[in-house]
Amino acid sequence: MAKLTFNINRERQETDVPEGSTLLWVLREHLGLTGTKYGCGIAQCGACTVHVDNQPMRACILRATDVARGQQITTIEGLSVSGDHPLQQAWIRAQVPQCGYCQSGQIMQAAALLEQNPNPTRDEIRSHMNPILCRCGTYLRIEAAIGLASGMRKPLDQEP
Repeated sequence: MAKLTFNINRERQETDVPEGSTLLWVLREHLGLTGTKYGCGIAQCGACTVHVDNQPMRACILRATDVARGQQITTIEGLSVSGDHPLQQAWIRAQVPQCGYCQSGQIMQAAALLEQNPNPTRDEIRSHMNPILCRCGTYLRIEAAIGLASGMRKPLDQEP
């Protein structure tokens, strides 16, 4: 066991973790932040996406010891305490989720996009969101929600 200190959702968190633990395991099992989901365990689906220093990263393959060095980690819980982040509101308005399993990863990936590019085109949205898998196939609603959150005037399905 190792005692590690993390900066998670703008708070300092300290916990003992077994050697070799992933960030995903620490978030879910040690800190009770269960919004970040386990999907594949090999960084291929994106359900476990969190931000590390404002960059989307897959928590299932990040060693806890590698991110317990002062980096700022943001999980879906830290995106907005009250659920009023523009993406969260757009997700509701566009009725994105079906099973909901990938949604925290989708939202975190989308938040990184909008942070870098507040007015993305449809192609930019698709390119940036491509690494996150949705087993239910709600990709068009995901694109629409990102469009809503970015303030696009017309829905994505009406673009040329």
